[in-house]
Amino acid sequence: MTALFTRKRFIAALAASCLALASCGPKSAEKAETAPAAAPAKTSYKIGWTIYAGWMPWAYAQQSGIVKKWADKYGVEIELVQINDYVESLNQFSAGKLDGVTATNMDALTVPAAAGKDTTVLMIGDYSNGNDGVILKNGATLADIKGRPVNLVELSVSHYLLARALETAGLKMADIKTVNTSDADIVAAYGAADTKALVTWNPQLSEVKAMPGASLVFDSSRIPGEILDGLMVSTDELKANPNLGKALTGIWYETLALTVAQTPEGKAAREAMAKLSGSDLAGFESQLKTTYLYADPKAALAATVSPDLVTANDRVRKFSFSMGLFGQGAKSVDDIGISFPNGKTLGDPANVKLRFDPTYVQQAADGKL
Repeated sequence: MTALFTRKRFIAALAASCLALASCGPKSAEKAETAPAAAPAKTSYKIGWTIYAGWMPWAYAQQSGIVKKWADKYGVEIELVQINDYVESLNQFSAGKLDGVTATNMDALTVPAAAGKDTTVLMIGDYSNGNDGVILKNGATLADIKGRPVNLVELSVSHYLLARALETAGLKMADIKTVNTSDADIVAAYGAADTKALVTWNPQLSEVKAMPGASLVFDSSRIPGEILDGLMVSTDELKANPNLGKALTGIWYETLALTVAQTPEGKAAREAMAKLSGSDLAGFESQLKTTYLYADPKAALAATVSPDLVTANDRVRKFSFSMGLFGQGAKSVDDIGISFPNGKTLGDPANVKLRFDPTYVQQAADGKL
């Protein structure tokens, strides 16, 4: 059986005490002190990753020496750290224990950005192109979901996918009842008599689809470009040392070129990635078929500057706010600003905490790294 690619993409509440905003109010003029000289930019960084098909190139890059090659070129040290729990990786990034992390656009918005962590999307790596889906038991069309309980990881991209699916069928969340089910239990849950529908991601999705009476009635290929996966980095660290962005971008595109190459070298790289993820080549390649990789930096650049990116993230932020994922203090969907390279900002321009920055992908596309 194919090993699980456990991208646990649900939302964890973060402790406000360790994620408070840096500013606590204006200082008294009488007590103002001369600010100390800025410390030199650091040169050693930790980037967290979790097991998921679209993120395995990072693991291979570390193993193969590609990380060291690009880090040496730009005078930095980069350590790729595997975090066994996806939510924990987001927590560590939000708390400053990691300088970057692999994450979805939704989770970057609702965990670090919502907690006040200024976060930059260094590059969009892929989008789910069928990796996430809605399954009905003994149902033919999506319309048959009305009135059914739906098992899923609540407040995750599965929840978002369900909301988008219902929208296409003219239905609302009120027309169904969600049943919170962990990703580890979702396959077994299908066999229960009271399970009538579920939403999950691969490889669990593939396992459930093969079960008796299961019908896939909607998947993420219907909403291309909305469930995005990428590398998020600390905006402050990136500003302090742009060489971090250059090195990471060089690492990524050299490794992706190998990932998609139909050559002996490419096959060997994919075999190594499969092994690192606990799978085999066939299992790993089946995951890649429903993962739209932006292997060409020019394609990634086009996606980053496209108006479609604004539209997709507008949907994501509205869903996230409606589900209470901006935190208890959020009064409006516009509380958190999201900036885009075309000068467009969604939300509060004075509180931008998530940034889609094409600077380094542009350099890769221009062959200037």
